[in-house]
Amino acid sequence: MKIAFFDTKPYDKPSFEKYGKDYGIKFKFFETKLNEDTVDLAQGYDGVCAFVNDTVNSAVIDRLNDMKVNILALRCAGFNNVDMKHAYGKLHVLRVPAYSPYAVAEHAMALLLTSIRRIHKAYIRTKDFNFSLSGLTGFDLYGKTVGVIGTGRIGRVFIDICRGFGMKVLAYDKFPAKDLDNSDTVRYVELDELFANSDIISLHCPLTEDTHHIIGREALDKCKRGVVILNTSRGALVDAEALLEGIKSRKVGAACLDVYEEESDFFFEDFSGHIMEDDTLARLITMPNVIVTSHQAFLTEEALENIAETTVRNIAEFAETKHCPNELCYRCGNTEDCKDGKCF
Repeated sequence: MKIAFFDTKPYDKPSFEKYGKDYGIKFKFFETKLNEDTVDLAQGYDGVCAFVNDTVNSAVIDRLNDMKVNILALRCAGFNNVDMKHAYGKLHVLRVPAYSPYAVAEHAMALLLTSIRRIHKAYIRTKDFNFSLSGLTGFDLYGKTVGVIGTGRIGRVFIDICRGFGMKVLAYDKFPAKDLDNSDTVRYVELDELFANSDIISLHCPLTEDTHHIIGREALDKCKRGVVILNTSRGALVDAEALLEGIKSRKVGAACLDVYEEESDFFFEDFSGHIMEDDTLARLITMPNVIVTSHQAFLTEEALENIAETTVRNIAEFAETKHCPNELCYRCGNTEDCKDGKCF
């Protein structure tokens, strides 16, 4: 079986070649992203493998269908870059619903600690033999309240980490996890209460119509002055313009972003030595209380292994049985996992 692999990075190849060999799947690695201009590279292949910044819109889906390519293997959990409704009857969309939840949750905490203890500033100073402590005062996490929006696997791991620091947790999820709320250190609350009482807000939810710009002007108006915003989930959960305004007005004390709503044009590429054309991103990066990493929260050896193994197994299982438990169901245009494997 042959799969066209788009948006390839050096760290992708070893694990995918390893598991591909085990399952009899051969990957052709393309560095270019999948989009309307590059989709013809998939001619003659049985399927395509795509990542978060590949574009799988109606035109791409139709062209894949014309070429009789009917498998889209997403090597990620999110699928907001795929026109799911248009894919109905044309493309089987497989995904990796979970890999290492620890990778993302630990990165979120690493960003938070780096920000509030000014580690990034201290690192740069000492490189210049500047050992002054002026301007490096942080604050304790112990006793602080963190609002966690999204209590899936990653959100729950992040909550466990926060509890280890002695923090109180206010949680919100449209579908609350059983036995998480202990009425003491972890409580489920409505969003307004979470915004009003959280010192730190961390996002761990999918991007849907309901969660798009869940952190925007209205939400920030309800937050404590000096609130810290963490986003390691999906860029468009945060209205970047509103966040920038909140930082400038001092309403937002700090922001830690591993994702950005217009990241597809920039993240994963080297733009050093070039003019940054996205003014909002450029201004955020220049802010002294903003840390931006380029969608690297998933990037651990364990997570890469999990992603490759699950992606390859998805392809092999579907090729053999025409069924895969990780196929997305879009018979009704929804975004629920397929319950019976009969998407079309």
